[in-house]
Amino acid sequence: MRTALSLVATLTVLGLLVPATGDARVTRVFDGAVKCSKRAGGIQFCGSIRAGDTTSPARTLARSWDGTAVDVNFALPKGSAKRKRPYPLVMLFHGYGGSKLGIDDSGGGIANPFASMLPWLKAGYATFSMSDRGFGESCGTAASRASVPAAACRNGFNHLLDTRYEVRDAQYFAGKLVDQGLVERKRIAAAGGSYGGGMSMALAALKDRVMLRGGKLVRWRSPEGAKLRLAAAAPSVPWTDLSYALVPNGSTLDYVADAPYEGRLGVMKQSYVNALYLVGCGTPTTSCTTTDPRWNLGATRDLLNRGEPYDDPALDTMLEEIQTYHSSYAIDDSQPPAPLLIQNGWTDDLFPVDEALRFYNRTKTTYPRTPVSLFFADIGHMRAQNKQADQRRYRTAVNKWMRFYVKGKGRKPFQGVQALTETCPSTAPSAGPFKARSWAALAPGEVRLSAAPAQTIQPDAGDPGIGATFDAVTGSACATAAGATQPGVATYLLDVTADFTLLGSPTVVADFTLPGATSQVAARLLDVGPDGKETLVARGLWRPRVSGTPSRQVFQLHPGAWRFAAGHRAKLELLPDDAPYGRASDGQQPVTVAGLQLRLPTREKPGANGLVRAPLPKVLPPGAKLARG
Repeated sequence: MRTALSLVATLTVLGLLVPATGDARVTRVFDGAVKCSKRAGGIQFCGSIRAGDTTSPARTLARSWDGTAVDVNFALPKGSAKRKRPYPLVMLFHGYGGSKLGIDDSGGGIANPFASMLPWLKAGYATFSMSDRGFGESCGTAASRASVPAAACRNGFNHLLDTRYEVRDAQYFAGKLVDQGLVERKRIAAAGGSYGGGMSMALAALKDRVMLRGGKLVRWRSPEGAKLRLAAAAPSVPWTDLSYALVPNGSTLDYVADAPYEGRLGVMKQSYVNALYLVGCGTPTTSCTTTDPRWNLGATRDLLNRGEPYDDPALDTMLEEIQTYHSSYAIDDSQPPAPLLIQNGWTDDLFPVDEALRFYNRTKTTYPRTPVSLFFADIGHMRAQNKQADQRRYRTAVNKWMRFYVKGKGRKPFQGVQALTETCPSTAPSAGPFKARSWAALAPGEVRLSAAPAQTIQPDAGDPGIGATFDAVTGSACATAAGATQPGVATYLLDVTADFTLLGSPTVVADFTLPGATSQVAARLLDVGPDGKETLVARGLWRPRVSGTPSRQVFQLHPGAWRFAAGHRAKLELLPDDAPYGRASDGQQPVTVAGLQLRLPTREKPGANGLVRAPLPKVLPPGAKLARG
């Protein structure tokens, strides 16, 4: 008798024998910590519902792998009472400062087109969501902390999405659902926006591994020993290297095989870093109460705000910690990731398109057959327009991706890169989609501007009012400013004699003389119309290599997608800073630029008009290799 029961238990763990999931069977989940009930539409819901619903508790806490109390939701589709086998699972993750998703069509955080469990439940998936540590009712409020023993919130502060903690939480809870016979162990997916996009990227990079406290990777297993694997992920506006995303130095190029954060400490995205700190640590619904230097976000922000020279070893240690344990790009890539459909936005100044390209280029170079596709549009944080038609198209792409790679149904989804352009005004539909098998193939042509004479970027140049207009947090994609040339700003103008569509990363190659180690260069590409007004098309922050004599260097602005119309002018500005978006450097000195060449990748093929030519060979920094394609 004991042997028979043991065999049944083993088969249940392995997903080979699963009891019916009717109301009488699924009354509680997560070791009985969360009660389940039947909801409208036949959904079985285990958790708490927001938006003033008084029929469910304020929070539904389950203990994670280290005993931390985490607020969770889980739901099963209509018809689960008759289903005899486990479901595919979609894990949904919230944005920074947000909390778990439910079935009420609200919440989800910034840039998350899947802000509810309902669409997934209707499509036949089980769904799971949680409030990450330090957010919402996962020890983020005084009430949640008071509702459990102190030990349950000792590690409940915001770890800034640590692979060893928050990411492991998601893997642990998925394993509990597998052990209960509710979820298929190899049909698990991840989706989410912004912070949730970073979570989805990490889970995809791990695929079938878990990172322990010390950083060691081990096989992902459920608490009862079942082997688990992520089937697919759909990260929306994620980061892949959080240190670079917040303090970029311009070392990332969209055509190299491997683009780690190398060289000098970059330029702080000041308006974003300060705003994110307040959202994640300065509200009644979040908790950052730790003095441990590994997660002391306040100390890191203070050091960055203090400014140059950045020679404090504590700052180097903190940024290395963020890069190593909070970034999917740093996760060991000795195996390919789970199938990924990554979406980033042209006008997203926090997590721009090159965050996806970094991961895409390395993966496609090492594992060319691994399914990694890209979806780029004017979707994302703050300045992005997030047009409904674009988001619908993106949702359709995600649904097809999940149906094929998680359920194993339907036709194989599009493999490659698809892009919708930024258009103004907001009522104008985006152009596209433009599709190609690879990022390199998306832009077959190039428009170039060459300017030999030297120009000097003066330390105090630049109109603060224009910087405020184009600020990443308070600005908008279609904002305009006066397009007159600014004194002390290195300015380059290209007369647009025929229409062309920028589709990629504006590239600057020039001789830079930079005697000061604390100086920077900020870049803006603008469209100046016949009315003299300019619109921001792309931007970038860069720490050039220090050199007292002219030194040939290359850097890129974040990718953009914009149609330049005949009769307009494309304008490149090189400034001492892009405040308030980027922090102005302390000790900024004059920077001389000579022999500049601006390269603009185009959707049009060479010879399409008098402007578009064949692309020149890429400029490779020492030690860099071209990405595949």
